[in-house]
Amino acid sequence: MGTFGAALKDWRQIRRRSQLDLAMAAGVSARHLSFLETGRAQPSRAMVLRLAAELAVPQAGVNTLLQAAGLAPAYGARRLTDAEMAPLRDAVEWMLTRHAPYPAMALDRHWRICALNAPARSLLAPVGLGEGADMLSELMQNQRLRDSLINLAEIERLTLHRLRSELAHFGREPVLEDAIRRLEAHVVAAPDTGPAEGLPPVIPARYRLGGQELSFFSAISQFGTVEDIALSELKIECLFPADEPTRAALIALTDAQP
Repeated sequence: MGTFGAALKDWRQIRRRSQLDLAMAAGVSARHLSFLETGRAQPSRAMVLRLAAELAVPQAGVNTLLQAAGLAPAYGARRLTDAEMAPLRDAVEWMLTRHAPYPAMALDRHWRICALNAPARSLLAPVGLGEGADMLSELMQNQRLRDSLINLAEIERLTLHRLRSELAHFGREPVLEDAIRRLEAHVVAAPDTGPAEGLPPVIPARYRLGGQELSFFSAISQFGTVEDIALSELKIECLFPADEPTRAALIALTDAQP
């Protein structure tokens, strides 16, 4: 583990903040902040938390800063399968189940599938995906999935944009950084699409599965005010039909299931 000063400087540079700007926002002198970064001064717990808040450091990063300063972590890192997480598991299950007949899934920070509802399981099974699958690697390596995506190039560009946004939040994340590098090799520069008013309100993912074309857009939800790292990073992705044929096909699929 690196020093607190090096970690603090790294986050400050990621957020593109000067020492003076951060010091003023945190209510300390620029001299003291400089001493913290060079190791000439040691921070209190309150100071670490104040600086982390000003830099919008995510929970895992806050723990890393605290531990680098020789202090106890602020957030737990439980597994969703732990007994005390039962109410939160139930909440995830409730959201996924209630979203039927439309597909929904829970993903961790590395885009691994943690849970699926029945429609999502039916949608992804033909391309070999289920719980535990790494959606980032599958998008780039699973030929069945790639062949099923009618607008693959568009999806790759949108995924790359989303990954870069997530990386900006996490700061340093080797898994996402590697996925971005790999995905950049797939993505061709997008042509000029003209003014924004000419674009549709959403760009759906269009699948060709079982002889049908299904079109979806998605909404992503996350838990707020949670004190656990894994849960703060869990994403619930709910897919909605982008057209009437897709909606009808999903309802028919649900009606056909026992």
